[in-house]
Amino acid sequence: MTDTITELVRLSDRATLWTESTRLPDAPGVVFVHGGPGMWDYLGPLAATVADEVSTHRFDQRSCGRSSPSDDQRLDRLIGDLEELREHFGHRRWFVVGHSFGATLGLAYAAAHPARVSGLVYCSGVGLDWPQHRAAYRARASARLTPQQRTRRDELARRERNPAEEIEWRTLCWLPDFADPARAAIMAGQDAAAEFALNHHANSVLNSECARWAVAGERAACSRVRAPVLVIRGTADPRPAEGVESLVAELPRARYAPLSGAGHQPWRERPAEMRSLLRGFLLGDPD
Repeated sequence: MTDTITELVRLSDRATLWTESTRLPDAPGVVFVHGGPGMWDYLGPLAATVADEVSTHRFDQRSCGRSSPSDDQRLDRLIGDLEELREHFGHRRWFVVGHSFGATLGLAYAAAHPARVSGLVYCSGVGLDWPQHRAAYRARASARLTPQQRTRRDELARRERNPAEEIEWRTLCWLPDFADPARAAIMAGQDAAAEFALNHHANSVLNSECARWAVAGERAACSRVRAPVLVIRGTADPRPAEGVESLVAELPRARYAPLSGAGHQPWRERPAEMRSLLRGFLLGDPD
């Protein structure tokens, strides 16, 4: 059994990032990048599926979760944070596993530092040209709620919420992300009960920055990624597949792995398949 090491890592601008690692001597390093933006690390169960073979590193992005406050919310800054973490943990190269917004960040990091990435797992990202697909996503997500749930979600979104209402609002927002309607409310409620505050400022600023990207720039970034990329998408994710499929076509060394019966968090709804994909990519031949 590997020991878990929790550490606050101080960055060059004096911000600190909460990190949690498991270390194995001479093993490949893997960093797990959570989504949001503005959330906290929730990828411990996914990291645990490979912790017997690799060194794992998880963290809360700046000004999120247990990391220190920071007004600097730029994608370039988050890319720099990942590179400083790599240097801190002493890996010449490492694998990057990104989920949702973390997939976007992981891809941007792999494009900016191609020599430092052994492979990228792009899980449940939105793909290319997200503004083109956002309306379809919102319509699909809303269609998975009852009229009463939609009304309540929108009502809570417009006002200040007490702790119980915050959990209720998060649950209604995240419920459509799951494939199984019978379990969706339970799973979303588990996520919603996390003790950390959402960083709405980080969410707004970083989403706005990503929305301004030109498709030509996104394609150019894809061309700079040298590492093999495993693209995973639950087929029941309400985010449209078209953007992800376009991304796969632009990446030089991509493999696409759609998972049926899974939504936005495939490791929770298809754990065996997700474990097999992740271990095969990290421990076998990524190509």
